[in-house]
Amino acid sequence: MIRGMTDLADLPATAMAPAFASGALSPVDVIDAVLARVAQCEPAICATYALDREGARDQARRAEARWRSGTALGPLDGVPVTIKEMIATRGVPTPMGTAAGDPSPAPADAPTPARLREAGAVIFAKTTAPDFGMLSSGLSSFHPLTRNPWDLTRNPGGSSSGAGAAAAAGYGPLHVGTDIGGSIRLPAGWCGIFGLKPSNGRVPIDPPYMGRVAGPMTRTVADAALMMTAITRPDARDYTSLPAADLPWMDLQRDVRGLRIGLLTEAGAGTPVEPAVSACIEAAAALFEAGGAIVEPAAPWLTEAMFEGFDTFFRTRFWAVTRALPHDRYAMILPYIRQWVEGGANASGLALYEGYQQLMAIREVGVRFSQRFDYVLSPVAPMPAYAAELPGPNNDPSRPFDHIAFTMPANMTEQPAASIDCGQTADGLPIGLQIAGRRFDDMGVLRVAQWFETARGPARNWPRPCPSPPLEA
Repeated sequence: MIRGMTDLADLPATAMAPAFASGALSPVDVIDAVLARVAQCEPAICATYALDREGARDQARRAEARWRSGTALGPLDGVPVTIKEMIATRGVPTPMGTAAGDPSPAPADAPTPARLREAGAVIFAKTTAPDFGMLSSGLSSFHPLTRNPWDLTRNPGGSSSGAGAAAAAGYGPLHVGTDIGGSIRLPAGWCGIFGLKPSNGRVPIDPPYMGRVAGPMTRTVADAALMMTAITRPDARDYTSLPAADLPWMDLQRDVRGLRIGLLTEAGAGTPVEPAVSACIEAAAALFEAGGAIVEPAAPWLTEAMFEGFDTFFRTRFWAVTRALPHDRYAMILPYIRQWVEGGANASGLALYEGYQQLMAIREVGVRFSQRFDYVLSPVAPMPAYAAELPGPNNDPSRPFDHIAFTMPANMTEQPAASIDCGQTADGLPIGLQIAGRRFDDMGVLRVAQWFETARGPARNWPRPCPSPPLEA
């Protein structure tokens, strides 16, 4: 029996295809429930951009007709999905989260939405991001302030801020984020959902550049795996993509007996880990140990020099991008980001080269470190979600990355890493566990995450940052 339409907004993607195939449920029912949830919650959390209600219903009706005629495109046909605003979708402007952005409609879908459309997924909205994706925050000069559904006074994280908030609030099951230093995993951790940063090149992306990936943000591991069946298909626009691989994405069963697990509770740089976060990570490690894994404390390997090199390189890179903007448009960028970017204005060629060398050092040392273990557990962030209005946890543009010391290295080493909810603070804020694997072991990370999701037990009730209507029979 399918429950009321309000519940359909919370239905996992993996449950939809069987219900669509049997006729117990229609894609139109689902999108109507999702749009109703969005209408209820958006005034509170402001997670969407370019919401397309009529276009979504039209896509859903087409999917319904395919299911009824036996010509469904696959298990994603008719499943609602959102796309991060910074990923181009045909006919929709891509302002990059900033009032200084380009208002021109995108001429074509980027690889991820292209693959999802081919699979029949219903793209009904974009999700918000901060200026140029350069904040772990829901603060933007273009979008309204995005808030965390668990506590509206708190930040959802970023830069996939809207995606994290939308997943937690139940705007359907599937959301696409991007990540260059933690932008999938940080909002996943702070919003209590699952987020996968795949191996670099596993999911084609356009434009590609160092460290940048796209990946799923969902409530369950299985839903993320289902999305991977579509978005990992090849696209020639990504000249950094890995060779196509027919991986068994939905084969998630395994145990952890005998696995050698590293436990990293200090990053070696950045902000120290708060006690509430440490306690949850250690409890998660104990669960792995109880399951038969060999858990070993690991000494941090990231250095302040590596961390500062990352800052120098990307500060200078974004100065090179933004300095060409007309003065009136440049002035629209958030002052915090302008202050950070302008620090790269006088970087010498030697300083930029030395910053790049530190990125290569992260890659070298990090990959060697990973060879000691099958998987590494760590916090996603050293603190729980912070005040909604702040651009970063420390509100200091001279040190804007102090909270990404656990997440950023996986982008430079190109390893897969996931965030999964592992507990909460005394006042109910989610805490994320990062599970990192060796390069290209995306399947292994998903399987270990699935094991932990099962061993951890059912997720607590999802937040309701908005009034819910009565259930319909």
